[in-house]
Amino acid sequence: MTPSTNSTRRATRSGPFPRALTCAESTPGYPARLPQPPLRVDDPGELIAALPAMLGFVPERSLVVAVLRGAGGGDATAIEAVVRFDLDALGDPHRIGQFTACVGSICLREHAGGVLAVFVDEAGTGVLPALRAASLLEALGDEGVAVCGAWSVPAIVAGARFRDLFQRGAGGVVGDPAASMVALSHVLDGRQIRGSRNELTALVRPDRHLRARVQTRLGPAVARYREGLSAAARAGHAVAYQRRALEWVLWQIADAASGAPRADRELAQLAATLRDRPIRDAMYGLALGDHAEAAEQLWAQLARATPGADRAEAAALLGFSAYLRGDGPFAGVALAAAVDADATHPMAVLLETSLQSGLRPERLRKLAHCGHQIAADLGVDIGPLRS
Repeated sequence: MTPSTNSTRRATRSGPFPRALTCAESTPGYPARLPQPPLRVDDPGELIAALPAMLGFVPERSLVVAVLRGAGGGDATAIEAVVRFDLDALGDPHRIGQFTACVGSICLREHAGGVLAVFVDEAGTGVLPALRAASLLEALGDEGVAVCGAWSVPAIVAGARFRDLFQRGAGGVVGDPAASMVALSHVLDGRQIRGSRNELTALVRPDRHLRARVQTRLGPAVARYREGLSAAARAGHAVAYQRRALEWVLWQIADAASGAPRADRELAQLAATLRDRPIRDAMYGLALGDHAEAAEQLWAQLARATPGADRAEAAALLGFSAYLRGDGPFAGVALAAAVDADATHPMAVLLETSLQSGLRPERLRKLAHCGHQIAADLGVDIGPLRS
């Protein structure tokens, strides 16, 4: 087996599933950069070692499904997408149909030639885990999904032994995940590989004490902003008021790039300002600009510091930015947080639905272009857009 993973061109997908299944993420990251030569993975041990880089974190108690590109031709074994499912969620027999439908729909959408499956389970050598793995693989076959290879491994660490689920007695040793070609490519590309999914969720986990402090300032901040905008509108200067507000937000983003946390009053003022729809919409334009990373840092701070619709607003901006830069796992975490905070938030629901259905990021670039135009209409240049 010589599957090829293209870390800069092809997606790493993280299971589009109804969120009740507690799937780790939502879908693939489709990097926006130009295609690069594919990276070769010459054996299952190397494939398993490359999974943390493809997912963006080290999976635990997971079923990882690699969707193979097309059928026939020399590129038939290139990996089109990588999907992670939570093994604990898959323990419910009633959810097997959802699992197989999910994988089947991805294979159909990507015109896949089959899949490879890797079970990451510290108890994988027992009878029950083996039976569960067999039933899941059989269910995929019943759905019409060709499983071209399947392995189990207790953990993805250098030297861990994996076993082949189709060939009794066959197996091997996992290579060093940090030294895989996919990992090296991602490091050179500036992408992080986190030690666990918990590191992703921690970035948007509510900070109870910070939230309480910001909440005391939020009401007055909202009142000040609305009163100021109303007064400006009566004087015919609403656009000038919003322009100054947008410039203030951009200054906050630039300052956040240093890594310094925002003060409570700044976070409250930021939440109040983002309640103004033109300002909020303009922020989506940053996802394709040079300040995307700094903006994500600020959105993450604001998501930790606010509840309800304000948290959803920040998390949706964060998820959109991660989505467009190809980080499907983090986008899924951020957008799930947004919908959990406000299930009626239109943009959060739209983005999470798009992510779960496997919509490619380039289909959402128009939203970033619209944000850029809204900023221009307010008289603010938020910088060039990446192609």
